[in-house]
Amino acid sequence: MNSLKRMLLRKRVKPFAALLATRKLLKDPDDTRQVFKIIDALSGDVIGRTVKRLSDDATGRELLAKKPNIVDLLNDSERLSAMPPGSIGYTYWQFIHMQNLSADGLIASSEGTKENVGFTADERWTGNRLRDIHDLQHVLTGYGRDPIGELSLLSFMTTQVPNQGINFIIKMGTRKYRQEIPSLDIEALIHEGRSIGQQAAWMPAICWEDRLEESLEDVRTELGFTPPIKYQSSQINQPELFATA
Repeated sequence: MNSLKRMLLRKRVKPFAALLATRKLLKDPDDTRQVFKIIDALSGDVIGRTVKRLSDDATGRELLAKKPNIVDLLNDSERLSAMPPGSIGYTYWQFIHMQNLSADGLIASSEGTKENVGFTADERWTGNRLRDIHDLQHVLTGYGRDPIGELSLLSFMTTQVPNQGINFIIKMGTRKYRQEIPSLDIEALIHEGRSIGQQAAWMPAICWEDRLEESLEDVRTELGFTPPIKYQSSQINQPELFATA
């Protein structure tokens, strides 16, 4: 495939596909596949831009060269559960078991998107990496999987890696909460997620494989992850995620 055609495929935006996925997501908010489809339809060349930023970073270049597969490690429950209590890996293991999740589940939910169409090897790996560290971002930020936690995490994510598909979901979610729970200051929670994303180190350029045994609290401090105070004080939350085990 020539470079021009590959570029066009990467940048293609599919508004009708996004609309169809949005309708399905509104009918079933737990249908994670529709979230991936919306992001796929509207994200344009976000992966290409992310690869460029990785290429400009020393650790990012090393990750692109080695292309580690973090899924194997994140699926290794025996190894994760043996890590020190309070470590990133142990807390991640607690989180996925509490929520009945797996790294493979994210892969299954993303099936049918354009991640392998017109992408270079670096772009395919980067797209997969952004998907595979989603639940690690829950652990590092302290956001739970309740609807407000997910929406706040999306705000963090699109601040770190700007994505019009995610921005669309945030706008849709914000409008929903304005209508259904007007007493909730959803804008403040979205702003908090954005602020945490601005202050924290850039997650895609971190070799998380080498850091899972480190103290979660220490790494949060080192990398600038501030507690989501407004989220923790909201009615729908899981604030224990930001506490040390």
